[in-house]
Amino acid sequence: MAELLADLRAETASLDGLLRPLRPEEWELATPAEGWAVRDQVSHLAWFDDAATAVVTRPGGPPGMTSVDDLVAEARGMPPDELYAWFGTARVRSLEAFSTLGARDRVPWYGPDMSGASFVTARLMETWAHGQDVADGLGVVREPTARLRHVAMIGFRAMGYSFLVNGLPVPAEPVRAELVTPGGELWTAGPRDAGNVVRGPMLDFCLVVTQRRHLDDTALESVGATARAWLTIAQAFAGPPGSGRAPGSGAASGRVQGHAG
Repeated sequence: MAELLADLRAETASLDGLLRPLRPEEWELATPAEGWAVRDQVSHLAWFDDAATAVVTRPGGPPGMTSVDDLVAEARGMPPDELYAWFGTARVRSLEAFSTLGARDRVPWYGPDMSGASFVTARLMETWAHGQDVADGLGVVREPTARLRHVAMIGFRAMGYSFLVNGLPVPAEPVRAELVTPGGELWTAGPRDAGNVVRGPMLDFCLVVTQRRHLDDTALESVGATARAWLTIAQAFAGPPGSGRAPGSGAASGRVQGHAG
């Protein structure tokens, strides 16, 4: 948990580095997610940080909500400096709350309950994914870091969920991932003798499972029908299936934020 929290703080600092110097008009720049500007990515994170703090510190389930589009629409009248402050305060509060969690504590959320470790990992994944949207909107290329291993793991573990949320039976065949980290090391998950394998850069895998890039725009390779089918619907986040990105330049084919968090 200490390592996860440290990496979440580092991922937060990375996003803050993109947001802090922005001029007011740059908060209105469009991101690849249809209809969402930079400001919407940030208000989305801030709202769900507050919700995450609530589920950790108070009994009961997460706060009620209509849709993520409605939530960001409600925040569009907020001046950029207030929005920036909201995100900073909400993130600090959530980190303080997360520090009280044990790795195996159960946390209620908008999808299935999660362990404390998975819950913090999910917040890191969301920070990285929405940070990618912000970077794309600003035309910035981010340097991948070792923190991607958390995104890769939650994406790998969500394979069964990816099929379920799309109304498909979960395949019986296991899948193995063999990914090259930003540091050039091999990261693996799944049985060695699996007939279905996903190979390629960890960054590309993370972009696919968070639906920030179309599979055809990556260097990922798959062996076996189950591995290929999974990559076409992979979803690391909770909520209904996202429509992902169209091939070419990471442009959105529909809303990718149709999820909780």
